[in-house]
Amino acid sequence: MVELMTPLLVILCPAIAAPMILLFGKRPNIREGWTIAAGIAMFSLVLSMLPTILAGDVIKCTFFQTLFEGVALGFKVDAFGLIFALTASSLWILVSFYSIGYMRALEEHAQTRYFFYFAIAIFGAIGIAMSANLLTMFVFYEILTVSTYPLVIHDQTPEALSAGRKYFAYLLTSGVFFLFAVMMTYYLTGTTDFTNGGIPALGSASRLTVTILFFCFLLGFLKAAWMPFHSWLPTAMIAPTPVSALLHAVAVVKAGVFGIVRIVCFIYGVDLMTSLGLGLALACIAAFTMIVANLFAIAQDNLKRRLAYSTINQLSYIILGAALLTQDGIRGAMMHIPFHGYMKITLFLCAGAIMVATGKKNISEMAGIGRTIPVTMLAFTITAFGMCGIPPAVGFISKWYLCLGSVRAYETISPVMITFLFVLLIASLLDVVYFFPIIHTAFFKKAEGGIEEVKEAPLFMLIPLSITAIFSVIFFMDFILGLNIISMYIYELVEIAVGNVIP
Repeated sequence: MVELMTPLLVILCPAIAAPMILLFGKRPNIREGWTIAAGIAMFSLVLSMLPTILAGDVIKCTFFQTLFEGVALGFKVDAFGLIFALTASSLWILVSFYSIGYMRALEEHAQTRYFFYFAIAIFGAIGIAMSANLLTMFVFYEILTVSTYPLVIHDQTPEALSAGRKYFAYLLTSGVFFLFAVMMTYYLTGTTDFTNGGIPALGSASRLTVTILFFCFLLGFLKAAWMPFHSWLPTAMIAPTPVSALLHAVAVVKAGVFGIVRIVCFIYGVDLMTSLGLGLALACIAAFTMIVANLFAIAQDNLKRRLAYSTINQLSYIILGAALLTQDGIRGAMMHIPFHGYMKITLFLCAGAIMVATGKKNISEMAGIGRTIPVTMLAFTITAFGMCGIPPAVGFISKWYLCLGSVRAYETISPVMITFLFVLLIASLLDVVYFFPIIHTAFFKKAEGGIEEVKEAPLFMLIPLSITAIFSVIFFMDFILGLNIISMYIYELVEIAVGNVIP
């Protein structure tokens, strides 16, 4: 274990940027300059930790010791945490550029407030990624909840305020369960630290107590939007599109599934999960969410709402992978965090570009736009294919491992686990059912009058969505062809993380 201050420097990047954004609120170029500079600095610092983690070390930084023995606020960057940190920090840069184009093109109000809370939200997300224990994760988890509320209600319309109240009601209530679970874990084990393979002392508690504790954790991570506690997420689509991208790809929902994987693998552990039958219970929740969310997605005409239900479905792929309790399943779950992040952020950035360029929000109104804004719709098409598990986007790889994981679970845990292979295949087929009509409408339906005059969104929006789409393809090609440029680093991080979970 390596003691370094790098995690603290990482967290200081958005922490310093936020007040500077307020200070230069009346000078937009400098204000946005602080956002971009902080994003680049943070990503560079996170990237600098990669060689240490790939060497098998862990970076630890403790900054506050509580009055309780064995409980401190601090960071511990391991392979799994670095995967989430790299995803969040890299995408913050791209979404920041996109936000500049989006907010200025629409002449949005309260732009200083928007960029300020965006920085605080990233502060919360990166803190979750690097948390050494449950207490630290809880603190940053709640910071993320509070900081994203002003972003959800940005428009300040009655509909936006109603969505914000629902958002707060769900996630603050969830936080109560999370805090209770943290305290119970400390009471039962004397620690809240994330431990490779789970906290051994937890297995000494009664089965009923540990089972109840697990479901308290699940209720504490409602940011994962598992059904039936999901409705806050589609409602929050009233927010500006870059906020939707933040919610669905960079921070909020990823924090939820990241937390669930942490609990399964680093608090309970595979052996305890298996002996209690909690893996099967969690897999059933994920399977139900995957199928029902896809059915809801098919019924949506509003593009952002369809993408919202798609997110609910895709998050449960990650939950299911962890619930399978096999190396391949956990491998697929961990891979799907960055891979889904890049694909889903592309889809939301495309949705915002379509709205700015055409004024259209509903799929039924988008006939022929593929011929007038081809770059945007090509990026959308490529990543929609990836969400369905179809090459050349990277979604195929993580879904492949998830399928392998269900087969391994059938062989090693229970024959009933093969059911989840069919769930994965059916869910992927339903992905096709709701994504392909969008592509067909954009490219093959006759354009409506006046659509021929539409031009692509501003470059500040077009370039980021093109980059995320391109990287979705690069990850796939790099992995399949064995070029070892980028994706192999992700794969090596995943292998280290999986090795920590199942030696």
